[in-house]
Amino acid sequence: MSIAIAKNHMAEMNMLGMLAVLDKTLAEATRDKISYTEFADILLQAEADYRQERKTVNRIKAAKFTVRPAFEDFDFTAERSITKAEIKEIYTLGWLNDARPLLLIGETGVGKTFIAQAVGLHACANGKSVLYMSITALQENLAIARSSGTYLRYRAKLAKFDLIIFDEMGMRKFTATEAQDLCEIIEERSIDRSVAFTSQLPVAHWNEVISDTVIFDAIRDRLEHSALTVNITGPTYRGVKARKLASKKKVA
Repeated sequence: MSIAIAKNHMAEMNMLGMLAVLDKTLAEATRDKISYTEFADILLQAEADYRQERKTVNRIKAAKFTVRPAFEDFDFTAERSITKAEIKEIYTLGWLNDARPLLLIGETGVGKTFIAQAVGLHACANGKSVLYMSITALQENLAIARSSGTYLRYRAKLAKFDLIIFDEMGMRKFTATEAQDLCEIIEERSIDRSVAFTSQLPVAHWNEVISDTVIFDAIRDRLEHSALTVNITGPTYRGVKARKLASKKKVA
């Protein structure tokens, strides 16, 4: 079989990882006189790596992140209370593998959303399906699903993700129906899935936006006893950035 025909077959069978490295691997095989087994191993590994990368790309796309931060970019010079040990505990994903919730609590601008989306990206890279949304988007989506007759379908869609990240919990008050929905989502994810929240409000104060005391107590009980909770204090990122820019201008 000619090289051109082999390439056509690879393209037709969607073996694009193999196709991308074929010429280089053939040249190296000729130069280094590698065995047929080694040659096949190289091509198969290239295909496996390519497919894994595509899966990761697709998971990231499906997650609907608004930004794509990395833990390596987290600014520890900002004098926030969060420690490297806490970042490491979040990064290892042990809480996710154990189906524990993650709670990131702190004032606006301290890096909660940065960390939440960074951990979401990291989870995608480790084979986990993730969905990111603001808590207000959840409330709106549930209302739309109810009114359009697709509520059960939407809930089933949510149930498929290994991790759901709800950003800015507490930005809007919950109706009794919305609070019940949230309680059920947290409950059904407590078995083999996980949920993460960012919020300015500690869980004990979520009754400021969830007026139904029974539902509030149920949500609090499900989260406080099992969650990995990280409380973050310190200056806002925007303030730190502004001071750094001002300092650079003075030096210039």
